[in-house]
Order: sequence, then C-alpha cells, then structure tokens
Amino acid sequence: MITLIIVAVVVVVVLYGIISYNSFVKLTLRTKEAWADIDTQLVRRYDLIPNLIETVKGYAAHERSVFEEVTNARAKATQVHIDPTNITPEQIMAMSGAESALTESLGKLLAVAEAYPDLKANQNFLSLQSELTDTENKIQAARRFYNANARDLKIAIQSFPSGLIGKAFNFKEEAFFELEEGSAAREVVKVSF
Repeated sequence: MITLIIVAVVVVVVLYGIISYNSFVKLTLRTKEAWADIDTQLVRRYDLIPNLIETVKGYAAHERSVFEEVTNARAKATQVHIDPTNITPEQIMAMSGAESALTESLGKLLAVAEAYPDLKANQNFLSLQSELTDTENKIQAARRFYNANARDLKIAIQSFPSGLIGKAFNFKEEAFFELEEGSAAREVVKVSF
C-alpha cells in the first residue's frame, strides 16, 4: 500500500514537471512570436516612411530639417536588430530609444503636413497617412501582446512551484518593451510656423 502511494506521488510530481516544462516552452515561444510581430510591423513602418516623406516634400520643400530628422531617425531605428532567440533588456532599451525618436520625428512630419491644405486633400498623402496610422496601431497591439507574454513568462518563473521547474531548465524572463521615461514620443508634438 505504501509503495502504491509513493508511486502515485512520484507520478503526480513527474506529470506536474512535464506540464510545467511544456508551459514554459509555450510561454517562451509565444514571447518570441510576439517579438517577431513587433519586428514585422516596424519593417512595414520603415517601408512606408520614405513614401510619406516624398509626398510631403512635393508640397513643403522648405521643411528640409524635418525630412532629414525623420530620415535619420528611420535609419537609426532600422539599424537596431534584436535576435528573437536571445532578447536582452539592453537590446529592448536600444530599440525603445530608437523607436521613440522615430515616433517623435514622424509626429513633426505629420504636423508639417497639417499646415498645407492642398497636401491634406491629396489622395496619395491620405492613403499613406492612413496606412501609417494603421501600422502605428498594429505596432501598439504587437507591443501589448509581447508585454502580456513577457508578463506571463515572468509570473510563471517567479511563481512557486512552477518557478523551480523554470529555473531547473534555465528558462529566462524577457524584458518589457516600454517607451523610455520622459520620452518625447509620450508628448504632443508642437510645430509652429
């Protein structure tokens, strides 16, 4: 009888370990998938920006500094690459800083566009602005999805007893993707002429 109880306890512990391990694998893969979604939307954003700049340039040729700022911010943002198999807090911080600068410069570009009534009525500009807005919304959704998965992974690693399995198999927490504190992307862009 005691042997049967010991065997039952061992089976329960082994099953719990297997279920916990599989849960960590699922959480880790979902977090990496979420990061890939962010990356996909950022690439879409980077592809739209040159077209938007060229459209606005045709109407506002004297706004060269804004165009240069957006172009430079885009170039810096596209140079930050994160390997989804090895995401570090430093990489996320670098990406966050580059994205904050790009968001700020895009805000200035759109504010410049608002000053030109003919441009605001241009179908090409409206289409690009709509696509960019849609992409920005998708980026925000992808960031929320990533952060939710990173949160779930953190909870699983920090919880008892599942954390024991996570630490035993060297599962690691992922950093949250947040805008830097005091980031200009959190503020309303003001442009005056």
